Amino acid sequence: MARQDWRARAAFYHSEDMAYLRFLIPPGSSVLELGCGAGDTLAALQPSLGVGVDFSAAMIEQARRAHPRLQFHVADTEDQSFIETLQGPFDFILIVDTLGSVDDCQALLQSLHPLCARDTRLVIAHFSHLWHPVLKLAEVLGLRMPQPPQNVLSPADLRALAELGGFDPIKSERRLLVPFRLLGIGRLVNRFLSPLPLVRQFAFRHYLVARSLTHAKEDLKSATVVIPARNERGNIEGAIRRLPRFSPSLEIIFVEGHSSDGTLEEMQRVVSAYPDHDIKVMVQPGTGKADAVFAGFDAARSDVLMILDADLTVPPELLPKFWAAINAGKGEFIYGSRLVYPLENEAMRFLNLIANKAFSYLFSWLLNQRCTDTLCGTKVLKRADYLRLKAGRGYFGDFDPFGDFDLIFGAAKLNLKFLEIPVRYVPRTYGKSQISRFHHGFELLKMVFVAFFRIKAL
Repeated sequence: MARQDWRARAAFYHSEDMAYLRFLIPPGSSVLELGCGAGDTLAALQPSLGVGVDFSAAMIEQARRAHPRLQFHVADTEDQSFIETLQGPFDFILIVDTLGSVDDCQALLQSLHPLCARDTRLVIAHFSHLWHPVLKLAEVLGLRMPQPPQNVLSPADLRALAELGGFDPIKSERRLLVPFRLLGIGRLVNRFLSPLPLVRQFAFRHYLVARSLTHAKEDLKSATVVIPARNERGNIEGAIRRLPRFSPSLEIIFVEGHSSDGTLEEMQRVVSAYPDHDIKVMVQPGTGKADAVFAGFDAARSDVLMILDADLTVPPELLPKFWAAINAGKGEFIYGSRLVYPLENEAMRFLNLIANKAFSYLFSWLLNQRCTDTLCGTKVLKRADYLRLKAGRGYFGDFDPFGDFDLIFGAAKLNLKFLEIPVRYVPRTYGKSQISRFHHGFELLKMVFVAFFRIKAL
């Protein structure tokens, strides 16, 4: 039986595999696939530039006939001299099951760095090591295309190989419990049950997303600190006075939220009182923190964007830590966590603390990255990533009154490297909290459902 006939027999399995690959790799990306076979997976991703490599001349000839707009090469993916002839960088480098037949996985991964940029993502898909005996039995029974001896790799093996090859694992996922349609039951199981904790350990497919550490660091020159403020008059000058000058160029943007206590007038006074600072004041066009933050981000001109809540419960003195982390390339979406160090008295109400800890576990599972404090206002990312995030915001919809989840979900969809920095959370000294425990707790639950259906239940 020909390879394409085997693929047709396993059409449901391949469609389930593609559902997650399409989530990881959006249409219009530039994609290099190593071990592309007949090019069907590469074509299904709808790349703006698609380049496939396979050692089988017959497969490549078939790929060229079926997908003439894509580029295909007959070559050994382990031939470093050939890899050096490819013109990068690519948005994504995709390796689907090919590591199973590679002689030296570490050397192959090490050879890929010249094809990467800072935002290039390596995506590896591989069958579960737990299913290997079942797959071999299926070959014996004639239910699966015969395969040569394979490297049997666990998720831990994939992460270790990526690290040895100079790549930084960002997230891993396990999906696809049922490789058969079963009158529609397979789709339901794979969508709703296979991502669940414990159950996912038995899933058929492993996925790993990683970034090149060779290109992780950039030469950043400037930062913008956006300070959304509503009825925070007593904290405005303190924010400026306490904020260290941590970057070569530091822009500060106050975004006033239709206050009733003279906050806008205080902002304007502070601009005059600190002429040696680059301070701008704007009034948000709409309402809510999300509207204020994104208005400030859209007006910013710097390499790095930061949020500092005007209540100053996260001290401004800590922002140099965030600058140092993103400037060193340690993370791409960096946020503060108030749940590591002990809290000062009255800094966070008991029910808020319990809810935050519960949601930290939920969101870490949903996002496949550590995310222990979703509502800490201090968040940092590069302006280039924010613009990409903004362009893809329609995937999740306009649902978030805080702005935190727009950023968190968008960063997860972009496969950005999350990094949390523990912060000391202190009581506010002016004004009162604008968080409603029960109303905003309900909003958090809504965010969980949004994330489950847009990130997990694909």
